[in-house]
Amino acid sequence: MSTGRVLPVDMDELAACVSCGLCLAHCPTFRVTGEESRSPRGRIAAMRAVEADGMAGPAFREMIDTCVGCRACESACPSSVPFGHLLEASRRTLAERGVPWWQRLAYRALGHHRLLVSLSRLGAVGQRTGLLPARLGARLGLPSLPLRQAALEPTGDDVWLFTGCVMDAWQRSVHRDAMAVLASMGVGVALPGPQAACCGALQSHAGLHRQAVRLARRVIAAFPGSAPVLVDSAGCGAALKEYGYLLDSGEGERFAARVFDIQEWIAAHADRLPPPVPGWVPLRVALQDPCHLRHAQRAERHVGTVLRPYAVLVELTDEGRCCGAGGAYSVMQPELAGRIRGQKMEVIAAAQADVVASPNPGCALWLAAAGARVMHPMEIVARAAGLGPSPRQELSQNSREGEGGGSSLTNRSHRGEGTSRRLLPPGNSFATAPQEA
Repeated sequence: MSTGRVLPVDMDELAACVSCGLCLAHCPTFRVTGEESRSPRGRIAAMRAVEADGMAGPAFREMIDTCVGCRACESACPSSVPFGHLLEASRRTLAERGVPWWQRLAYRALGHHRLLVSLSRLGAVGQRTGLLPARLGARLGLPSLPLRQAALEPTGDDVWLFTGCVMDAWQRSVHRDAMAVLASMGVGVALPGPQAACCGALQSHAGLHRQAVRLARRVIAAFPGSAPVLVDSAGCGAALKEYGYLLDSGEGERFAARVFDIQEWIAAHADRLPPPVPGWVPLRVALQDPCHLRHAQRAERHVGTVLRPYAVLVELTDEGRCCGAGGAYSVMQPELAGRIRGQKMEVIAAAQADVVASPNPGCALWLAAAGARVMHPMEIVARAAGLGPSPRQELSQNSREGEGGGSSLTNRSHRGEGTSRRLLPPGNSFATAPQEA
């Protein structure tokens, strides 16, 4: 492999782009700006110019920083240009001076789970006492943070469940529902130790290569054996599946081969899914394909396979376009991210669905902040199969949370909007369904 003298890119990968422009219509930043410099073709041209001139200046930094990193261009590219590799390599060079201290510190905290949980609890107290301004919380993309969450308990050793950092600190209920669904299929779930606190995706996207490599090695060590590693966060799953590339090692490749998006794995065993409980009225569910599930993992079709027995599926008409969340992108580039989300929300509104199914926490929180009703696919399956709380219990719980309790991704946006009974249409009743222990 020939590596660039300024950017640590594979020069063969950089040369693969033929500037055909087929990527333009799929690029979210080009769609909202119409600027060539905000397109994959323009950014690749800039990378080549940097290699030719030997200097990566402020204009280049802006072009790279404003990329969401959705990788939709990869799916559209007839030359199979791995734009994600080129983007992260460029950011490695820019990160030497361009990642502010507070961002580095925040990313380091993600790898220390007890610290992250403690900080989340402080944030929860701040939200409930007003010490954390609502505007700042919205700017940072915070949901209603939980004060307490019961610990997860392993149920067997058939598969591992990757729990991660923010997902476990803020949305552990999704893990609990995922484990309940797997248990109903007769699948025992093992849980990793604290080494698997963070997958390193955000660090890698920011160009903090050494941090990402260190976290990846810790994660691999936390999953001994050969059992499948299931992931209920699309962004984390994409990162884990690329450990072979990140580490450039056989160990990374072998681990990546064990990793499955949870819907991907369940879809291969769909005959073991439990039936809906009697009286369940299927929801109209709009499928939101997270970019890292659709373009990085190429595994978006499995979500529909898993949900089909429980829902009336509504395909969004935008061919899986980006919502603008992009990991930390909505925090770092709020204006562009908001414009991209605006386009997505128009498509969601036109679908007239009861709920949006999103298997990625960043997308879910970002869309919920704009007023969408969002559930993880595992939440929908758990409720339809009677594995979770009844609507009456859930509404009661959410009412208490509004007075200072925990969080619920299911029925609330992080702007503090109240619960919506329309999530569960009249006729759905789990009054006699088994409840979680």
